[in-house]
Amino acid sequence: MTAPLWLRGHALRWLGILPFLVFAFLFLILPTLYIVVGAFRTPAGDFTLDNIIGLNTASIRNAYWVSLKVSFLSALLGCLIGFSMAAAITLGRLPRQVRNPLLTFSGVASNFAGVPLAFAFIATLGPAGLITMYLRTEFGINLRVYGWNLLSTWGLIITYLFFQIPLMILIITPALDGLKREWREAADILGASSLQYWRIVALPILFPSILGTMALLFANAFGAVATAIALTGPSLNIAPILLYAQIRGDVLGSPNLGYALAFGMIVITGAANMLYIWLRIRSERWLK
Repeated sequence: MTAPLWLRGHALRWLGILPFLVFAFLFLILPTLYIVVGAFRTPAGDFTLDNIIGLNTASIRNAYWVSLKVSFLSALLGCLIGFSMAAAITLGRLPRQVRNPLLTFSGVASNFAGVPLAFAFIATLGPAGLITMYLRTEFGINLRVYGWNLLSTWGLIITYLFFQIPLMILIITPALDGLKREWREAADILGASSLQYWRIVALPILFPSILGTMALLFANAFGAVATAIALTGPSLNIAPILLYAQIRGDVLGSPNLGYALAFGMIVITGAANMLYIWLRIRSERWLK
């Protein structure tokens, strides 16, 4: 007895997404569950809350605090700069030929991270970087005298902006395209200035998208580990580097405490992503 045609078509549609579901289950869901369970276990396998309580130590608290600061500031600056650039190519008077190259570059740059990105910034703005040495030899400007240090919190924030700004451009551009021309025309007819239009009409509509994208950028920076390790090494105490050191067995000494550290990062990034999804759903009601 053969299955109905509609049922076979439905099964084929699910078959197309099956590889993704298997991949997500094996490399995302299972490892996450393993970490969550390990955070509440002793090495002998017994249930305990000591690992969660153990997160309340000075070094781990400081690592979380620095990670939160780096993630928040890079997300905030990425939103401000990225929104300005996206508005310029979408609603501004820049030539249309600028839009496609910028979006193409943003698609590439938003995924450019890790060791290549760290090397690019070290070679450019590091202690012996191209721009650093050029300013020193040609203009007598020593960036170190003015407090610039690439291997620091602000150095990491500036490095993160290389992929935060393009990601903001890619996500917010469709939202800006969704602003209806009729809204602007109605505001002009009623005598509203450009500032009033943005303050009363455009920004309230775009605010959920902007805030949601900022939450996504925050999660993106908070979970970034390869760039931070390649750029600063162990000199900067942030949660991903502390977790990496735990995986290598350099610090903490308890694998289950490392699971608890990873569990805390999962909670923070998960909350940021859930906020992004909720705000995106709200913004799509206006931009349909």
